[in-house]
Amino acid sequence: MVIKQPFYYPPGKSDRNLHIYLPEGKGGRFPVMYFFDGHNLFFDSDATYGKSWGLKEFLDSWSKPMIVVGMECSHTGNERLEEYLPYPAAGNEAGKLTAKGDETLDWLITRVKPYIDGRFPTIPFRECTGIAGSSMGGLMAIRGVLGYNRWFSKAACLSSAIGFCPEGVFTDAAMAPIDSNTRVYLSWGAREAWGRQGPENRDDNSQSYRWNQGLAREIQRKGGTTLVYCQPNGGHCEADWEKQVPQFMDFLWMH
Repeated sequence: MVIKQPFYYPPGKSDRNLHIYLPEGKGGRFPVMYFFDGHNLFFDSDATYGKSWGLKEFLDSWSKPMIVVGMECSHTGNERLEEYLPYPAAGNEAGKLTAKGDETLDWLITRVKPYIDGRFPTIPFRECTGIAGSSMGGLMAIRGVLGYNRWFSKAACLSSAIGFCPEGVFTDAAMAPIDSNTRVYLSWGAREAWGRQGPENRDDNSQSYRWNQGLAREIQRKGGTTLVYCQPNGGHCEADWEKQVPQFMDFLWMH
């Protein structure tokens, strides 16, 4: 079952819809995973480009019952970019965007999570709480598992928009304390702008390879576990991210 409801987002002084998946016909309490761009998770009719991740169908048949909370972004102008930007922007975007990503994560930690834990049968502890997203949402999942590691033990970071702020990402990765009981999935598509391979057609020629492998090394250095994946012929779209759902969910939770 999926519940959709508005929830106040103070940084934007307006509501953001929560898309909440609840396992049906199951007793007990459940782990929780929080996803950015929640409108793209469950139903094609809600998705920005008419194609969802098909997450409801996966969860309905997956052997591990859990609660998933999808947090919808703003659909106005550059507001999504700012809400999902956790570090100062670099390159062409430097000075043009205000980084509000930490405000969004603080909202998640101090308002959304307490609400979900109070209303639904969750297991509220760090070991049973994950975070996930793609593109700017993947960047937010990186920031979440690095800077908010006391709350999140697992992260799925798909096609993360590291190029917006690579210096911020790697400074954070080098300095953030990370519990050894941390699992992080990092991926990109071979057809994405930063994922394109060089003339020898090798994965390790792409900028995305260097970024994601570098991030994985920092996490592993601190005792965390990572899975790094380049999706063959993968693009920057929900249809390709959907194909990775079984892989990252099994890696994060079935161990």
